[in-house]
Amino acid sequence: MTSAAFSDSRQIHLMERALVNYMRLPFFSGSIPGAVMESLFAYARNGKVLNTYDFVDVIDGQTGWQVKSTKEKTPVTWKRAKLPDAEELIARSLESEDGLQILGDAIIDFCNEHAIASIEKYELDAIAYVRLVVFPEEKRVGYFERQLCTRSSPRIFHKENFAWQWSQPKRTQKKEQLESLIGTHTDSGKKWFAWHGKGENQLHFSGEQAWWPQAPQRMHSFRFPAGDMRLNWQELLATLANRDNP
Repeated sequence: MTSAAFSDSRQIHLMERALVNYMRLPFFSGSIPGAVMESLFAYARNGKVLNTYDFVDVIDGQTGWQVKSTKEKTPVTWKRAKLPDAEELIARSLESEDGLQILGDAIIDFCNEHAIASIEKYELDAIAYVRLVVFPEEKRVGYFERQLCTRSSPRIFHKENFAWQWSQPKRTQKKEQLESLIGTHTDSGKKWFAWHGKGENQLHFSGEQAWWPQAPQRMHSFRFPAGDMRLNWQELLATLANRDNP
């Protein structure tokens, strides 16, 4: 991964200033939408926001970035994983362990092909990951970047690293929740994927937390603005009015 894929101290500082000012706005309620983070990152990097369902959200030259922004405990959604021949694959997965692995392998292929498609479409040499994590209880925001894949090594995941099983159906007061296919990372024993292929095909990626820096100090961190630094609606509207009438 070239150094151009990673933000320098000036660009990090620019994003921090922009995010802190965003959190001063009266409608800030403890979360920062992904679209906001994409725009701020593109501004700091002089990149282009794609506004597509492609794997990368921002590009600049031969580098692409996937940008994610959620609260600490909110699961990351990969996207809707609509697999070819899903009904047949599901039926086979219910019959044997081999069928389970074949279905899981298809999900891993789907994730890797999603990234590879962006590499080819935008003629990228590398894809990096941009992550904003909001810690609402601690009143702070964490930020980090990491390498995901390159043209010469485009696979993010490897099939042999995952084991698969269907969860047990759950019943709430309102309805019964369908089973999801759980992908366990064999080295860590932790759940990394949950595919809701019997419903709306959502693919949740809880293994994303394994990408977080192990040492907290390696994550850039800054705090929510103090209460007296927050703008109220009158102050915000007055500021905008002054822009209209210089």
